[in-house]
Amino acid sequence: MITSAGWTLFLQIALLLTQTLGDIPPNIVFILADDLGWNDVGFHGSNEIPTPNIDALAFTGVILNNYYVMPICTPSRSALMTGKHPIHTGMQHTVLFGAEPRGLPLEEKLLPEYLTELGYTNHMVGKWHLGHYKKEYTPLYRGFQSHVGFWTGHHDYFDHTAHETGTWGLDMRRGLEVAYDLHGQYSTEIFSREASAIIRAHNTSTPLFLYVAHAAMHSSNPYSPIPVPDALAASPIFSHIHDFHRRQYAIALHKLDESVGMVVEALSERKMLENTIIVFSSDNGGPAAGFNLNAASNWPLRGVKNTLWEGGVRGAGLIWSSAFENPGRVSSQLMDITDWLPTLVAAANGTFDSDIDGIDGQDVWSSLVSEDDSVNRTLLIHNIDDIYRSSAIRFGQWKLVKGTNYEGKWDGWYGPSGRNLHHYDIDLILNSHTGRALKKIHRAPTPEQISNLRRESEVVCSHRSSNDSAPCFPLKKPCLFNIEEDPCERYNLAEREPELLMDLLDLLRKVNETAVPPGNLPADPQGLPQRWGYVWTNFGDLITENDVM
Repeated sequence: MITSAGWTLFLQIALLLTQTLGDIPPNIVFILADDLGWNDVGFHGSNEIPTPNIDALAFTGVILNNYYVMPICTPSRSALMTGKHPIHTGMQHTVLFGAEPRGLPLEEKLLPEYLTELGYTNHMVGKWHLGHYKKEYTPLYRGFQSHVGFWTGHHDYFDHTAHETGTWGLDMRRGLEVAYDLHGQYSTEIFSREASAIIRAHNTSTPLFLYVAHAAMHSSNPYSPIPVPDALAASPIFSHIHDFHRRQYAIALHKLDESVGMVVEALSERKMLENTIIVFSSDNGGPAAGFNLNAASNWPLRGVKNTLWEGGVRGAGLIWSSAFENPGRVSSQLMDITDWLPTLVAAANGTFDSDIDGIDGQDVWSSLVSEDDSVNRTLLIHNIDDIYRSSAIRFGQWKLVKGTNYEGKWDGWYGPSGRNLHHYDIDLILNSHTGRALKKIHRAPTPEQISNLRRESEVVCSHRSSNDSAPCFPLKKPCLFNIEEDPCERYNLAEREPELLMDLLDLLRKVNETAVPPGNLPADPQGLPQRWGYVWTNFGDLITENDVM
């Protein structure tokens, strides 16, 4: 009898033999920015912070203008890795803290594990945030062959320590080993260097999956909320931004954009670019106006990170591939972060049964390649959090908001808009690392294309009489919005559409019946870093019976 491990090995050998005789499946590079605001990328219309490398990919790929993520870090990452909504994995409530004795459930099969079966070599750099209670929860045991990065939700970009729930410890790893040697080196530069090195060392006879999960733009520790290199802090390039915190944010984003260019440049040098799918995505909306010690902008969208307004759940995202039949376009197709797993598996020539695997995501690869609108998502679960008593779903053009977080303190609209500052430098895009790499393969954008796509991907708020809507106080009554007509969530139509409101409330109830309880656990004193040399660690493996007693 052939064992499960033996069957997997047989499939991998068969795939490798097939690949030597035919085309290699596409490489996949997934770049995840942390806490990036909707309005912080140039391709959405802001002139304030140049992002030429990211924009060059956007203008020659597909801009995902109707793309949604979870409202906060851990739920988004679990959705990306499993293809399941967090309400179905117990990851729906807030984030996973460093001393919690849990992680993303081990019975879940993750994206790199699917890709391993398709012959991929998988590497990760950056932030994990899906559990490190025991080593089995960490990247090397969840489908990745290497990991340089950190396990918790944030760290300082230079000293790599994380302050969390009244305690403090070092968090930077090379595999399972603590990477003391990286102290003092800027995190974004470390991850850029590691990602580029992985690409340059890759054996191109097999496809590569590279997951680059940046610390940027998440705030650091309270003593240095947005750390940046001294040389750039003193540079005049962002002198047009007068707010100090926003200027620090701009410099950190400049380094993130530079990292994207370095990755594309490495792919170009290895002649891998034309056979690579590149995804760039935020993990949640931006923490604006000082929320979470940050200075992101979701303008003109409502709300911030960890709220269910569009500013909390609408993701800045794009996908680039030479396989696209009509690249350089804006997609208004409704897409969810859970869709990446089935979509990327399909792009890698893999198949699976969504019903058997329990996947919530939909395969939209064919629609991305050929603009085929036959794959059309209608339902989105922004989140259902019975602990916070907040929930929001979208069905077609309609969005239901029931309850809110922070007692409504972050339910407003926050800038800056960035429309009246500086100017948008198209030459900066064409001459960026990415722009030059695209020119080599005859895929550089034209100035006219750039201008047109920027206009098309801007969100414009509707303006109508306030008599057309009722006030929205979601802590008292559910609110209803037509997101296609009112993306800025200014006009509550709950009183005008009572039957529709009741239908959506009934749909929300039925969806919630499929949820599993949140898996959150109290912090374990045994997991505090001071117990382990002031290092956040896989404490569940280190506790002895005597320690527990």
